[in-house]
Amino acid sequence: MFRLGSQLVRRSQLNTRPFSSPVSTIDHNSLNAWIAEPKHLHLTDTMHPERLSDLYSTIPSRDGSRKPFVEPKRNGALPPGFEIAYFHFRTPEAELRPDGTDGEFRPPEPFSRRMWASGKMTWDPNNPLLIGERATATWTVDSIQKKAFDKGNPMLFVNKKIQYTMDTRATPSLVEERVHVYLLDAQAPNRTPRKAKDLPTTSDFSFSYTPSLTTLFRFSAIMWNAHHIHLDKDYAVEREGYPERIVQGPLTSLMLLETVADHDPKLHIRSFEYRAINPLLVGRSHTIHGKYSENRDSVQLWCVDSGGIVGMTGKADLV
Repeated sequence: MFRLGSQLVRRSQLNTRPFSSPVSTIDHNSLNAWIAEPKHLHLTDTMHPERLSDLYSTIPSRDGSRKPFVEPKRNGALPPGFEIAYFHFRTPEAELRPDGTDGEFRPPEPFSRRMWASGKMTWDPNNPLLIGERATATWTVDSIQKKAFDKGNPMLFVNKKIQYTMDTRATPSLVEERVHVYLLDAQAPNRTPRKAKDLPTTSDFSFSYTPSLTTLFRFSAIMWNAHHIHLDKDYAVEREGYPERIVQGPLTSLMLLETVADHDPKLHIRSFEYRAINPLLVGRSHTIHGKYSENRDSVQLWCVDSGGIVGMTGKADLV
């Protein structure tokens, strides 16, 4: 018996739920109605330097272990990717999904499992988010794609668009897209590693680190993220079919950006795209590689674990 969220669960309860694909349980009328309905939400937050300092202390590029710790300064520009520390859904625990994720913009049952698939960020270089300022994140659903429904392995790709606008400005400082994929609760997982295509054979710079259980706990706490695959080994193994707890996708995407900043703090990123290729496991060494384009106006990025698995790829366009 072990604790899952606030509930005690017997291991036998998990083992008696074999992975299958109950496609017949999908109510297509309800699903289509959910897809068609408008979806938007406004979240306000003040980008306090103290919370940003918590995130600095969590990640290896800024925690003081490799170079002196630098406190974030009020009215300074928020570094790329660090908006993840703010603008959270404050969902009551009773309203979280079975996997611990928030319920906002969620498809109807039985699509109850969520994975972070990809994303894109575009910054206004003349209008940065400023530390200490109050801002609003306007969430909308840009698109929803059905995939593999005809193959008995239905997935929903939900593209969530977020515009971050400071109270003192009329236009967004940052436009972000987050693509989540939703799966059926009992869907059979495919854990065969996928190959990343068209990666460079050499890199111009790299950054290595090992995300620990403490890293995952602190990052989840800062994000207000209770997804069980990051925190509960029994859940990750027995319910999701992973060999260990999984490193958060946004943590790896942030570290892709941080690898660029750590290599050359003078570089300015205009836009950034990333895609999750394979799950990355806690406790394994990760190395992020960077390769400049021929005219050095962009950087190709990829993260490889100690077993040679490519977990995430990305591209940063430079100003």
